[in-house]
Amino acid sequence: MLSPLAGLWDPANQPDLLVGLGVADDAAVYRINAKTAVVATLDFFAPLVDDPWTYGAIAAANAMSDVYAMGGEVALALNIAAFPQGLPPSTQTEILRGAAAKVAEAGAVIAGGHTIWDEEPKFGLSVLGLVHPRRIFRKDGLRPGDVLYLSKPLGTGVVLSAVKSRRAEPGWLEAAIESMLRLNRHSAHIARAAGVRAATDITGFGLGGHLWEMAERSGVAVDVDLAAVPLLPGARECAAAGIMTGGAGRNREWVGANATFAAGRPGELRDLVFDPQTSGGLLIAVSPRKAAALEAAAAASHHPFWRIGRARAGEAHLNLR
Repeated sequence: MLSPLAGLWDPANQPDLLVGLGVADDAAVYRINAKTAVVATLDFFAPLVDDPWTYGAIAAANAMSDVYAMGGEVALALNIAAFPQGLPPSTQTEILRGAAAKVAEAGAVIAGGHTIWDEEPKFGLSVLGLVHPRRIFRKDGLRPGDVLYLSKPLGTGVVLSAVKSRRAEPGWLEAAIESMLRLNRHSAHIARAAGVRAATDITGFGLGGHLWEMAERSGVAVDVDLAAVPLLPGARECAAAGIMTGGAGRNREWVGANATFAAGRPGELRDLVFDPQTSGGLLIAVSPRKAAALEAAAAASHHPFWRIGRARAGEAHLNLR
């Protein structure tokens, strides 16, 4: 889907803007020279968890994920903060400390930021990364035969909803937090080494929404094995109990008839495909001849990659079986 602002800038007049508003991707990419391009993105949201340090760290991991989804490395970040005037300074400090710890883990630095007063806390980062201009991961890079992998389980949306409604079992939140805190940096390293050309990260549109973006922009059909899609502890139980988010319904409505589910699949699996994720994993595509090397590299580093499907020639469509 083209951005409504795409007509304001003619890409032909911006040859160094390698990824911009013409066909929206996970981040903007601007070429500096033949070997270096800048990746720019930002993201922020209201608290998802009670602990301020964890909130800041998750927000930072989520914001940096877009750089990894483009195949880049994070270099610099700026805080974006909107805090109530009555929020204790110690709480504000912990949010900033959590974010700084995650940025340091990424090998980058926070160099400042901006804060305003707001009734509801909101926090995130503006992030700059670096990538080689010829090694950018793109949403429109899927090719027939490509094998699809996911680097994190799904379910943060329904688990967090269950926590808010006090219907979560012990351990579900801890597993979701652990997943949200895990950077996609190493996943991107493995993907680059395997010659990945197409990728995105799974966030607000859920697996179904983001996969549809890739299929539509690449002009291919995609087959997904629902039984192979990894789920967080409690995710399936939450969906089966009818615990869902408003975002999941909007995602499913947006994709609409462009996704077909095989008969007989449990309803909760259908719902979880569209569950909005926070700091979700990378969805990557690799050619069949490189799939074994990617799986071997992932196994050697004890880093999970779940093989969930394949792209094939045909009209853009999601076939979920």
